[in-house]
Amino acid sequence: MARLLITDVTLRDAHQSLLATRMRTRDMLPIADLMDRIGFYSLEVWGGATFDVCIRFLNEDPWDRLRQLKKRMQRTPLQMLLRGQNLVGYRHYADDVVEHFVARAAENGVDIFRIFDALNDIRNMETSIRAVKRAGKHAQGAISYTVSPVHTIESFAVLAQQLERLGCDSICIKDMAGLISPQAVTELVRAIKQRVAIPVDLHSHCTSGMAPMSILAACLAGVDIVDTAISPLSGGSSHAPTESVVGALHGTPHDTGLDIDMLAEAAEYFEQLRDKYMGLLDPIAERVDTGVLAHQIPGGMISNLVSQLKSQNAMHRFPDVLKELPRVRAEMGFPPLVTPTSQIVGTQAVFNVVTGQRYKMVSQEVKDYFRGLYGQPPGPLDEDVRRSVIGDAELITRRPADLIPPQLDTAREKMRELGIPDHGEDVLTFALYGDVAAKFLKGQAKEEPIAPRRTSAENTPAALAGPRFFTVEVDGESFEVKVVPDGEREVLEQVQVVTKHPPVPLAKGAVTAPMHGVILKFRVSVGDHVRGGDVVAIMEAMKMQSNIVAHTEGVVKEIYVAEGQTLESGEVVLLVGGEE
Repeated sequence: MARLLITDVTLRDAHQSLLATRMRTRDMLPIADLMDRIGFYSLEVWGGATFDVCIRFLNEDPWDRLRQLKKRMQRTPLQMLLRGQNLVGYRHYADDVVEHFVARAAENGVDIFRIFDALNDIRNMETSIRAVKRAGKHAQGAISYTVSPVHTIESFAVLAQQLERLGCDSICIKDMAGLISPQAVTELVRAIKQRVAIPVDLHSHCTSGMAPMSILAACLAGVDIVDTAISPLSGGSSHAPTESVVGALHGTPHDTGLDIDMLAEAAEYFEQLRDKYMGLLDPIAERVDTGVLAHQIPGGMISNLVSQLKSQNAMHRFPDVLKELPRVRAEMGFPPLVTPTSQIVGTQAVFNVVTGQRYKMVSQEVKDYFRGLYGQPPGPLDEDVRRSVIGDAELITRRPADLIPPQLDTAREKMRELGIPDHGEDVLTFALYGDVAAKFLKGQAKEEPIAPRRTSAENTPAALAGPRFFTVEVDGESFEVKVVPDGEREVLEQVQVVTKHPPVPLAKGAVTAPMHGVILKFRVSVGDHVRGGDVVAIMEAMKMQSNIVAHTEGVVKEIYVAEGQTLESGEVVLLVGGEE
């Protein structure tokens, strides 16, 4: 038997899982040379959420990160996670953006592209796979592993075969929630190896605690590569510790051949780094959660749900959301819970619980999903729910990206209008992230401070790891208060007026905010005639856009809030009255 190969994910997925992807490039560079010399099969250093976080929170150019790492890592192939037609974003992009992105990523240092689609819809992976092959790089086709009535060992094995036929150089079993058991991985690895001649990689998180056992089972079944993380950033919703896997297999037919002393040196560095970022370490993410075997929610998604419920002052409804989420997932055809479907399904479950009425509030992303704009769901949709969400809207059965016109030229034109020079890869950054990218490219973004280390887990709650927001009402005027950590204390950093008018009493025809969120845009003005069900405003709640609708027919008498204003659940947005 050949030795087991190791892909180390410390510089991407490990800190994305445990530290909210906040590791800075300047903290990666000092360890780059050592990581390069250890002898890993590959180093995952880019893609996933790193791109978004770089420009949104760290004021870093992700392309520059890639170039700097490649300069210091010449021996070991660098790897990235690519979300198929979503690239490193949260929606589908046009083929010209996908092709240009892959080409520039290859030029800047990516050697292995791990490509997946949240729905395992191979049509959403074709363009990026072809682009990788044109660039002369390694295309690794990933299978989003999940457990459901419609997912079987056979269906996953057939998908692996299809990916090989598309030209993939290896297959990855992507177990993002840590669901795969030793028995299941044994059966799956053997089934895939019977169908394909290319190497097979196991990527599994430790969320359920089974990953180390499943790695050993996969080795015995013939897996070629496994993903691990250096021990200080392993475990919990991260991955199995590299040193433990190397030590366990030493002297066996699967011996990795890696130097345990060099790994120990790397661990010492990351131990110090972990201490630096301790304020970001979420206790939920770092511990084993066997509940994932029932609700199947990945660790990062659990943290997101907690954040969403806190923003709605509804943390007490968390158990209800855990019960609602599997129900929503079944109604949506059992999609694997991975970006972006995890956000789409999870947020809808929160909407259903917080509003008290199922699918009363529906995000645009959920509507697009039910129409087929994300691809083909793995299982049948609940037809009653589909009709309630999109009515008689046309269903999309073709490849979703076929409906997207080229976007690069439009992005360049918008950059010119905004006075943003097009340097190198900037047009790609702008095409992917729009307004967020514009702020970064204009030099207006600022690096957020690293949350200070908590002095005592017992005395300082996990919530103090980052800023908290409260809405405070004083004499009928609402203020958004930002409270930030300062050692063991919390200090008031910022007060922003949110509402500059006294509370509006509820009246017949009053249209209210269904939940806490921001008014993005009004679709009506005072004096406009509306009917029941007409969209009067667009609200962003929990990073999803949803419609606010009128409930009665009449004329818009008064609008009480402004675009960009933060509202609480139940706050009056506008008033519709009878025509005069």
